[in-house]
Amino acid sequence: MSFTTYYTASSLDGFIADAEHSLDWLLSRKSDGDGPMGFDGFIAGIGAMVAGANTYQWLLDNDPDAWPFDMPCWILTHREFAARPEHDIRFTSESVPAVYARMAEAAGDKKLWVVGGGELAGQFADHGLLDEIVVSYAPVMLGSGAPLLPRRLELTPTEVALNGELTCARYAVVRD
Repeated sequence: MSFTTYYTASSLDGFIADAEHSLDWLLSRKSDGDGPMGFDGFIAGIGAMVAGANTYQWLLDNDPDAWPFDMPCWILTHREFAARPEHDIRFTSESVPAVYARMAEAAGDKKLWVVGGGELAGQFADHGLLDEIVVSYAPVMLGSGAPLLPRRLELTPTEVALNGELTCARYAVVRD
Protein backbone atom coordinates (compact mmCIF):
# COMPACT_ATOMS: atom_id res chain seq x y z
CA MET A 1 0.00 0.00 0.00
CA SER A 2 1.30 3.47 -0.89
CA PHE A 3 1.66 6.26 1.66
CA THR A 4 -0.87 9.05 1.07
CA THR A 5 -0.62 12.61 2.41
CA TYR A 6 -3.14 15.42 2.36
CA TYR A 7 -0.70 18.36 2.26
CA THR A 8 -2.47 21.70 2.39
CA ALA A 9 -2.77 25.10 4.02
CA SER A 10 -5.55 26.45 6.20
CA SER A 11 -6.73 29.53 7.97
CA LEU A 12 -6.73 29.24 11.75
CA ASP A 13 -10.50 28.72 11.67
CA GLY A 14 -10.19 25.76 9.33
CA PHE A 15 -10.75 26.94 5.76
CA ILE A 16 -8.56 26.12 2.74
CA ALA A 17 -10.13 28.84 0.56
CA ASP A 18 -12.32 31.79 1.40
CA ALA A 19 -15.99 32.12 0.40
CA GLU A 20 -14.95 33.55 -3.01
CA HIS A 21 -12.51 30.63 -3.63
CA SER A 22 -9.58 33.01 -3.17
CA LEU A 23 -6.21 32.12 -1.70
CA ASP A 24 -4.98 35.71 -1.44
CA TRP A 25 -4.93 35.32 2.36
CA LEU A 26 -2.34 32.53 1.92
CA LEU A 27 -0.31 33.63 -1.09
CA SER A 28 0.73 36.86 0.65
CA ARG A 29 2.39 34.91 3.51
CA LYS A 30 6.12 34.38 3.82
CA SER A 31 7.44 30.82 4.09
CA ASP A 32 10.51 28.88 2.98
CA GLY A 33 9.99 26.02 0.52
CA ASP A 34 13.15 24.41 1.89
CA GLY A 35 12.26 25.16 5.50
CA PRO A 36 10.51 22.99 8.08
CA MET A 37 7.70 21.02 6.41
CA GLY A 38 8.28 23.16 3.32
CA PHE A 39 6.80 22.42 -0.07
CA ASP A 40 10.09 21.76 -1.90
CA GLY A 41 11.10 18.93 0.40
CA PHE A 42 7.58 17.51 0.33
CA ILE A 43 7.11 17.53 -3.44
CA ALA A 44 10.45 15.81 -4.06
CA GLY A 45 9.03 12.62 -2.53
CA ILE A 46 5.74 12.63 -4.47
CA GLY A 47 5.17 10.20 -7.36
CA ALA A 48 1.49 10.88 -8.15
CA MET A 49 -1.16 13.36 -7.11
CA VAL A 50 -4.93 13.80 -7.14
CA ALA A 51 -7.10 16.91 -7.01
CA GLY A 52 -10.76 17.76 -7.25
CA ALA A 53 -12.35 19.80 -10.02
CA ASN A 54 -12.55 22.98 -7.92
CA THR A 55 -8.83 22.88 -7.13
CA TYR A 56 -7.98 22.27 -10.78
CA GLN A 57 -10.32 25.07 -11.89
CA TRP A 58 -8.63 27.43 -9.41
CA LEU A 59 -5.24 26.60 -10.94
CA LEU A 60 -6.62 27.28 -14.43
CA ASP A 61 -8.28 30.54 -13.39
CA ASN A 62 -5.12 31.86 -11.73
CA ASP A 63 -2.57 30.87 -14.38
CA PRO A 64 -4.08 28.95 -17.31
CA ASP A 65 -0.72 28.26 -18.97
CA ALA A 66 1.15 27.07 -15.91
CA TRP A 67 1.30 23.53 -14.59
CA PRO A 68 4.12 23.25 -12.07
CA PHE A 69 4.03 19.47 -11.59
CA ASP A 70 5.86 16.76 -13.51
CA MET A 71 4.22 13.69 -11.97
CA PRO A 72 0.93 12.14 -13.08
CA CYS A 73 -2.15 13.91 -11.73
CA TRP A 74 -5.70 12.61 -11.55
CA ILE A 75 -8.52 15.15 -11.50
CA LEU A 76 -11.68 13.67 -10.01
CA THR A 77 -14.52 15.38 -11.83
CA HIS A 78 -17.81 15.08 -13.64
CA ARG A 79 -17.06 18.31 -15.52
CA GLU A 80 -15.54 18.58 -18.98
CA PHE A 81 -12.07 20.14 -19.18
CA ALA A 82 -9.89 20.67 -22.23
CA ALA A 83 -7.15 18.08 -22.65
CA ARG A 84 -3.61 19.20 -21.83
CA PRO A 85 -1.44 16.72 -23.73
CA GLU A 86 1.79 18.46 -22.68
CA HIS A 87 1.08 17.40 -19.07
CA ASP A 88 0.18 14.06 -17.53
CA ILE A 89 -3.26 15.11 -16.30
CA ARG A 90 -5.96 12.43 -16.22
CA PHE A 91 -9.60 13.43 -15.86
CA THR A 92 -11.80 10.76 -14.31
CA SER A 93 -15.03 10.11 -12.47
CA GLU A 94 -13.85 6.72 -11.21
CA SER A 95 -14.16 5.82 -7.54
CA VAL A 96 -11.50 6.90 -5.06
CA PRO A 97 -10.27 3.30 -4.54
CA ALA A 98 -9.87 2.82 -8.32
CA VAL A 99 -7.97 6.10 -8.69
CA TYR A 100 -5.84 5.26 -5.66
CA ALA A 101 -4.80 1.95 -7.27
CA ARG A 102 -3.77 3.74 -10.49
CA MET A 103 -1.89 6.40 -8.54
CA ALA A 104 -0.03 3.83 -6.44
CA GLU A 105 1.04 1.97 -9.57
CA ALA A 106 2.25 5.18 -11.25
CA ALA A 107 4.08 6.44 -8.14
CA GLY A 108 6.28 3.39 -7.71
CA ASP A 109 8.13 3.76 -4.41
CA LYS A 110 7.19 7.44 -4.01
CA LYS A 111 4.31 8.87 -2.00
CA LEU A 112 0.84 10.00 -3.09
CA TRP A 113 -0.47 13.54 -2.61
CA VAL A 114 -4.10 14.51 -2.13
CA VAL A 115 -3.94 18.16 -3.19
CA GLY A 116 -7.50 19.17 -2.42
CA GLY A 117 -10.05 19.90 -1.60
CA GLY A 118 -11.10 18.86 1.83
CA GLU A 119 -14.02 16.75 0.61
CA LEU A 120 -11.69 14.74 -1.65
CA ALA A 121 -9.27 14.17 1.25
CA GLY A 122 -12.29 13.08 3.29
CA GLN A 123 -13.22 10.53 0.65
CA PHE A 124 -9.70 9.06 0.79
CA ALA A 125 -10.03 8.89 4.58
CA ASP A 126 -13.46 7.24 4.27
CA HIS A 127 -11.83 4.40 2.33
CA GLY A 128 -8.87 4.07 4.73
CA LEU A 129 -6.51 5.45 2.07
CA LEU A 130 -5.19 8.51 3.90
CA ASP A 131 -2.10 8.12 6.08
CA GLU A 132 -1.25 11.65 7.17
CA ILE A 133 -2.33 15.25 7.03
CA VAL A 134 0.19 18.09 6.86
CA VAL A 135 -1.31 21.54 7.37
CA SER A 136 0.39 24.93 7.19
CA TYR A 137 -1.77 27.28 9.22
CA ALA A 138 -1.78 30.94 8.18
CA PRO A 139 -2.37 33.57 10.88
CA VAL A 140 -5.77 34.64 9.57
CA MET A 141 -9.43 33.96 10.36
CA LEU A 142 -11.69 33.74 7.28
CA GLY A 143 -15.06 33.14 8.92
CA SER A 144 -16.31 30.98 6.04
CA GLY A 145 -15.16 29.19 2.93
CA ALA A 146 -14.08 25.70 1.88
CA PRO A 147 -13.49 23.55 4.98
CA LEU A 148 -10.14 21.92 5.66
CA LEU A 149 -11.67 18.45 5.98
CA PRO A 150 -15.44 18.15 6.50
CA ARG A 151 -15.28 14.86 8.43
CA ARG A 152 -14.67 13.63 11.90
CA LEU A 153 -11.25 12.03 11.77
CA GLU A 154 -9.02 11.04 14.67
CA LEU A 155 -5.41 12.17 14.32
CA THR A 156 -2.18 11.92 16.26
CA PRO A 157 0.17 14.92 16.11
CA THR A 158 3.67 13.85 15.06
CA GLU A 159 5.48 17.11 14.25
CA VAL A 160 5.04 20.88 14.69
CA ALA A 161 7.24 23.64 13.28
CA LEU A 162 7.30 27.30 12.30
CA ASN A 163 8.05 28.14 8.69
CA GLY A 164 8.04 31.87 8.11
CA GLU A 165 4.56 33.12 8.98
CA LEU A 166 3.09 29.61 8.94
CA THR A 167 2.60 27.19 11.82
CA CYS A 168 3.01 23.74 10.30
CA ALA A 169 1.63 20.54 11.80
CA ARG A 170 1.89 16.91 10.75
CA TYR A 171 -0.71 14.41 11.89
CA ALA A 172 -0.91 10.63 11.48
CA VAL A 173 -4.39 9.32 10.70
CA VAL A 174 -5.56 6.99 13.48
CA ARG A 175 -6.74 3.65 12.12
CA ASP A 176 -9.51 1.62 13.77
